[in-house]
Amino acid sequence: MKYLLFMLSRKRILTLLLLITITISCSDEEADLPTTVVTDSETDDPDVDNETASITLDFTRVYGGSEDDTFHDVTATNDGGFIALGYSQSIDGDITDNTNQVNMYWLVKTDSEGAIQWSKTYGGTDDDRGEEVIQTSDGGYAMIGYSRSSDGDVSTNEGFQDHWVVKLDAQGEIQWEKSYGFPGSDQAFSIIQTSDGGYFTSGFLDVTASGGDGNDFTVSDDNETRAVLHGVGEFWGHKLDANGTKEWRRYFGGTNNDRAYATLQADDGGILMIGASESNDFDISNSKGSYDFWIVRIDASGNLVWERSFGGSEIDIAYAATKTPDGNYVIAGDTRSNDGDVTEFNGNADVWVIKINDQGTLLWEKTLGGTSFDSARAVVATTNGIAITGSSRSNDIDVTTNGGQNDIWIALLDDNGDLQDQRAIGGDGIDFGLGIASNNQGEIIIAGETQSNTGELTSNNGSLDGVLIKIN
Repeated sequence: MKYLLFMLSRKRILTLLLLITITISCSDEEADLPTTVVTDSETDDPDVDNETASITLDFTRVYGGSEDDTFHDVTATNDGGFIALGYSQSIDGDITDNTNQVNMYWLVKTDSEGAIQWSKTYGGTDDDRGEEVIQTSDGGYAMIGYSRSSDGDVSTNEGFQDHWVVKLDAQGEIQWEKSYGFPGSDQAFSIIQTSDGGYFTSGFLDVTASGGDGNDFTVSDDNETRAVLHGVGEFWGHKLDANGTKEWRRYFGGTNNDRAYATLQADDGGILMIGASESNDFDISNSKGSYDFWIVRIDASGNLVWERSFGGSEIDIAYAATKTPDGNYVIAGDTRSNDGDVTEFNGNADVWVIKINDQGTLLWEKTLGGTSFDSARAVVATTNGIAITGSSRSNDIDVTTNGGQNDIWIALLDDNGDLQDQRAIGGDGIDFGLGIASNNQGEIIIAGETQSNTGELTSNNGSLDGVLIKIN
């Protein structure tokens, strides 16, 4: 026995010990759980300072197969669980129904502790990417993203990428699906169920490729002129009925790059589309610089009520928005500006959060982060204020730790936008927080992607995995 141990390398000994530990610790009840299950009480990595972390991890779970898999959104469901949407290239691991090694919408339903209840993919034989999922009033789900397919689950494609919206029942079976687009790159990022039982979807339109088409309204400017001058995107929204049939569509923007990433419904039934604009003409009346946070407010019939630009002279991009209990709106993204509406700047890029009222008046703005690159990609109103997730490369000022590259960063703000708590979660790879939700119990769930296998993210199924993190 001594001779055998002597002949084994140290690496092989550690591997055997690890296998023994895993075998002993796994029970039959845990067999269906994802590979990684980490809580603060179980984390013994010396680089993870749990004693100073004010945000407590309930769990961190990693999902996926041997190829690239990601979650871009998560929603708390009525049964106390969660549903996460992204896209997957894998045909193994947690992906059990995909035979084509191309991106497909990937939807995972979990219980309250993140154990998979079902996992399904949707799409065709080309590149299809899911961006946002909501639970609908009938207990089913609606999801949005963009598709290049015209086969499988996708009935039509007008060329390159189209907005693709899919309505599901509670078990994830398709009830209907619709594609909207023209020959160019038309991508959708957000969907809401409207108060009339229908839906509103938003993203952007390549109006050059559409030749000016895509607007069901008469506008004061010449659509053909806009198509000739235009760059690569206009805010593009679709009002759908309960069966996904288009009621009207409308685009807004200028001659440069304008992209909508989020959508909210106002109390009066109107709609806000939120994103970023590089333009300073046509629908954009008060450009602040290179790219601005740009908010378009329309009424329930699609008529423009107002539009507002916020930012400074550099690049400012809004990725997410949430409605607050007082009827106002919090919008989050990142900024590289140190002037204009941005009153503080820490360095490189900061998380930038603004609050506006329903008239588009700026109520407050806050920059968060450190001296490296920090960005917010999702925001939600909670019982105690506002929760934000995104990514951080910093380890100073507002960010106390960094695992190695981009970490998933979580920030909790009060109603005035003041930072209350924060925590970076990540390892030696690139990790992003891309979706966030809060349930009636005040629990917060974060969805994203990870390339790490250290820190709190101690396993990796492939080059990129989806991750869910629950905090309290």
